[in-house]
Amino acid sequence: MPERRQNSPDTGAFPTSTIFALSSGMPPAGIGVVRVSGQHAGDVITALTARPLPPPRRAALRRLVDPGNGRLLDEALLLWFPGPATATGEDLAEFHVHGGRAVIAAVLDCLAAQPGLRAAEAGEFTRRALLNGRIDLIEAEALGDLLGAETEAQRRHALLMHEGMLSRAVDAWQATLLALSARLEAVLDFSGEDDVGEGVDISRDLVGLRGELERWLSRPRAERLRDGIRVVLAGPPNAGKSSLFNALLGRDAAIVSEIAGTTRDMIEAPMQIGGHAFVLIDVAGLRDDSADAIELIGIDRARRAVATADVVLWLGEPAQAPAGALRLGAQSDVRSHGDDIDLALSAHSGDGLDALAAQLVARAEQLTPRPDEAALNTRQAALIAEASDAIADALSAGDPLLQAESLRVARGAFDSLTGRAGAEAMFDALFGAFCIGK
Repeated sequence: MPERRQNSPDTGAFPTSTIFALSSGMPPAGIGVVRVSGQHAGDVITALTARPLPPPRRAALRRLVDPGNGRLLDEALLLWFPGPATATGEDLAEFHVHGGRAVIAAVLDCLAAQPGLRAAEAGEFTRRALLNGRIDLIEAEALGDLLGAETEAQRRHALLMHEGMLSRAVDAWQATLLALSARLEAVLDFSGEDDVGEGVDISRDLVGLRGELERWLSRPRAERLRDGIRVVLAGPPNAGKSSLFNALLGRDAAIVSEIAGTTRDMIEAPMQIGGHAFVLIDVAGLRDDSADAIELIGIDRARRAVATADVVLWLGEPAQAPAGALRLGAQSDVRSHGDDIDLALSAHSGDGLDALAAQLVARAEQLTPRPDEAALNTRQAALIAEASDAIADALSAGDPLLQAESLRVARGAFDSLTGRAGAEAMFDALFGAFCIGK
């Protein structure tokens, strides 16, 4: 292989160096998968095996030998994927070696010594797939969500997006805009020709397209799936909030005391119920007669948490519950409650906790996308809203020239959505959160 500078990331629009990384879990493991992507991937196979390339996409058992000193590294399965029909759009090699720490370290050290190779940066394999047109930015974001999925709902949604549900919709929207733009350009450029009319009415098509965008924008956002439904336990001091907080978590995360004002700041803890992610938040007791400056700060934070919560579990007088709160009657094992509560329960005995969990799952299903429905993240929603606004401008413009400019703005928003334009800073932020082997 020709000599090339090593350990230096690509700086151009498209990658030129050959990269490698461990793409499976950290050792020890049964198998370690080391990937190599770039123009020298095939050369690496021949260098480490001293044999010709195996047939494409067929596993071959080979002895791996360090070409620098002739020492045996391992006996491994090799896979050779000639580009561009590969995960990265480049020549790609995979070494399936034994997953011990020493074996993997020896293979990685050997690859690092090869001319023309360098260790991959975080997310660089996926970034190359994006730059080489194998996936778009929406699918890359979905892969990041899939890698970080901790609940069944997160996994399902990430797969929908990674398989192109939104990407296909954007392609259809872009095709519609291009066709409408072409009709406008024909009017602007060739209005004197006999076969081109004096004007063109595209309002019906634009109304239909904007309606579809607004339907996407009206869906629940993806952040609730990823970050969890925020559930705030609120009420006056000594209402049993911290006891219920601990009971739901199944551990002593909050201090429980009969002294009023024990909880002074918010305590957050993640949890899963029925395949949904929640963030449970215990806050200071709400009261107006505190003279403690520190407690007053906690009460102010508690009020703000209640105002921004997805679900409020209210453990106080039912008539004082915030609108939409789930009114709970605590300590049902020692107290009776009237008919103005939604659910009676006891953190001590566990009575009613299963019913509360079912209520939380029901609320989560209302606040998150359906299992077969893709949802937008904040970046995607902002760009689709930008395109929708541009289409609204085109509908209100009477001049074809202004209409054409508005449609150009909408097409630009879609290009940014898929990563075809203006997304370099987004690339850095997105792929920096990936693991090295992705």
